Amino acid sequence: MIDQTEALTSIDINTGGFVGGRNFHDTIFKTNLEAAQAIARQLRLRNLGGIIVVDFIDMSEISHQESVLAEFAKALTLDRTRTSMSSFSQLGLVELTRKRTREALASQLCEPCPTCDSRGQILTARSICYEILREVLREAKQFNPREFRVLASQTVVDLFLEEESQHLAMLGDFIGKPITLEVANHCSQEQYDIVLM
Repeated sequence: MIDQTEALTSIDINTGGFVGGRNFHDTIFKTNLEAAQAIARQLRLRNLGGIIVVDFIDMSEISHQESVLAEFAKALTLDRTRTSMSSFSQLGLVELTRKRTREALASQLCEPCPTCDSRGQILTARSICYEILREVLREAKQFNPREFRVLASQTVVDLFLEEESQHLAMLGDFIGKPITLEVANHCSQEQYDIVLM
């Protein structure tokens, strides 16, 4: 698993549930050796730079750790970009830095997701409901409209009409203004608008 963030790139190795053979330690060792070669190749292919943290599968034998590090260092010598590598940390991580030469492949081939804004996750419909309730309360303290109309996605409106209907009614009573709901088909789950009528 290769996960790029703004601060660093983390690489996690696992067997994918495969243990194979009779010797569990041997399987882990061979998997880590293969991973060392694959990681060095992926660094070049994806043009990953900056701080890179590699989480190899834990190995109890020091000789296995040294062999994996030697294999990794050997594979990194094929890279023309300047790279420096540490040995295993107390947590079993290998840290390395690789000079940035140009934009990473992912940033050349991809663009930010319009739904999650490149976070990889979106807020739940319930979280958006509570956010809307807080926003209506804030606006009720500043403005004095006849009514608040909430434009939101179908999932958010459905939740307001079912499980969150009591909270919506309580807020309407508290601010002394009606709060109406309208489905906005152009809105994603996280998008909404509050119109003062």
